Amino acid sequence: MGMGTTGWVPPHCPNPNCRYFNALSPGWPCVRKGFYGRRARPHRIQRFACRACKRHFSTQTFSTSYWQKRPELAFRIVSMVVGCMGNRQMARALSCSKSTVGHQVARLGRHCLLVQARELSKISSLNEIAIDGFETFEWSQYFPFHHNVAVDVDSGYFLYHTDSPLRRKGRMTATQKARRADLETQLGKAHPRAIEAGVRTLLAPLVPRAATVRSDDHQAYPRAIAALGSKIAHHITPSKQRRDDRNPLWEINVLDLMIRHSTAAHKRETIAWAKRRQASIEKLAVFQVWRNYIKKRREKGGRVTSAMLLGLSGRPWRVQDLLVRRLFYEKTTLSEPWRDYYRRRVRTTALAVNRAHNLKYAF
Repeated sequence: MGMGTTGWVPPHCPNPNCRYFNALSPGWPCVRKGFYGRRARPHRIQRFACRACKRHFSTQTFSTSYWQKRPELAFRIVSMVVGCMGNRQMARALSCSKSTVGHQVARLGRHCLLVQARELSKISSLNEIAIDGFETFEWSQYFPFHHNVAVDVDSGYFLYHTDSPLRRKGRMTATQKARRADLETQLGKAHPRAIEAGVRTLLAPLVPRAATVRSDDHQAYPRAIAALGSKIAHHITPSKQRRDDRNPLWEINVLDLMIRHSTAAHKRETIAWAKRRQASIEKLAVFQVWRNYIKKRREKGGRVTSAMLLGLSGRPWRVQDLLVRRLFYEKTTLSEPWRDYYRRRVRTTALAVNRAHNLKYAF
């Protein structure tokens, strides 16, 4: 029964410190405590109270629109994030402020991290995975970084991602080299083995489930795999090999193309580049769930998603399925880098202010 109906029963106490947060018993002392009204639909919200911990809550506590003034925006923003729209474009289309869009996207990103972590825990084994580094930048081209990404070769399922800040490289003028040196003096250099560390954390939760890793000939990948102490097979495909559907890295190449095609910040020439690496990670999390569960694996063909091929879903999701209920951070197992992503601890060194996510109620 839906959360807006009078017969709905809370699945657990929302207080992480309550003994009824995880382990429920038939005698959970939960009582109804009247209603309150609000402007958004539904206008009448049922209140509850837990007699064990004395916490008061409502049906909204278990909704993805909890503590939102504009709950109707989230459904449209999901499609806009993967529809190659920048934040200002979304704000104009939705008749709201750019900061409202930024807060909504960040919240959706956190929710999608929890969704993907929950779904990833259902995968017991994989045949082959392919990895790659999707290079982009934050704030300016003096601050490049990699989204390290992994995909299941058989289904195209986007498994996992981490990040690695880099040092600007390539052809530069004397002025640009001097500017890079000045920034590195003020803010510090990126770690020379950041890609190795990022790929190691990328593979750590996946290697126990996979038999083979495929990658290009980046020098950091063999070191990262060796550091894990796993006997997993590593197959290398030269990066100069033709990137068609006969290439062993076809699925990861398609994923890179889809990220660039679907996200405004990653176009070759754009004014919508990511101002913060944290924001880029959150949009990638939204893209990840959309790519796996909502979008068809192939545009030409049946309505089959990558998640369906892995047996994680019986049908394509709609946006409503993604936002059907709130997931609790304390009830979801996240890896260390994803805990940092959820808490917004990824810093953009060029900015003096980097706000972490420490809110207790607005998740």
